[in-house]
Order: sequence, then structure tokens, then C-alpha cells
Amino acid sequence: MSTTVRLGDLAVCRSGDKGNHADIGVVARRAADYERLRRELTAERVAAYFQALAPSRVARFELPNVAALNFVLYDVLAGGASRSLRIDTQGKLLGTALMEMTFEI
Repeated sequence: MSTTVRLGDLAVCRSGDKGNHADIGVVARRAADYERLRRELTAERVAAYFQALAPSRVARFELPNVAALNFVLYDVLAGGASRSLRIDTQGKLLGTALMEMTFEI
């Protein structure tokens, strides 16, 4: 029997802008959850989750010594903080949004 769990139950996230791109850091709450995150939280899955923002690509970087993953979402901020008309011009809420992603365990 599988159970649905939110990413926010397994990790904390922090996000922000790098010009027109956004960074999302995902840190496992427990070391044991890091392997699950490595397996389930792929760049492709994050790209699909944020498809409405039309990232040109998503890159994932692994930081095993701190049980974390970092995602760069390219071209999602509609020009960045100084040019974008979006409410979240600096991508600060993207990490909060990602924590609502669910997994079957």
C-alpha cells in the first residue's frame, strides 16, 4: 500500500533569483530522506511541475555532504526583477510552491 507525502514533509526549500533564472535549494529534513529525494526529485519532474512558467531547461545539482539538491530553472522570471511584471519577480515563492509537490511512498 502506498502513501502520498508532500515534499515539504521530507525537505525544506529556499528559492531566489539569478537574473532571469531561479534557484531552488531543497534540503532533506533527515539524512535518510536524501536518497528518496535523489531518486524522485528529478530535473524533469521539477520542469513538469513548473511547466506553466515555461522553463527553457532545468538543471539539478547534488550536494550530498549537506543532504541537499539545487535546481536552476532557466528563463522562468519573465526578464527578472527589474523587467518582469509578475507578482513574484524574484522567484522567492517557488520553493514554497515546490514543497506542495507530492510523492507516493
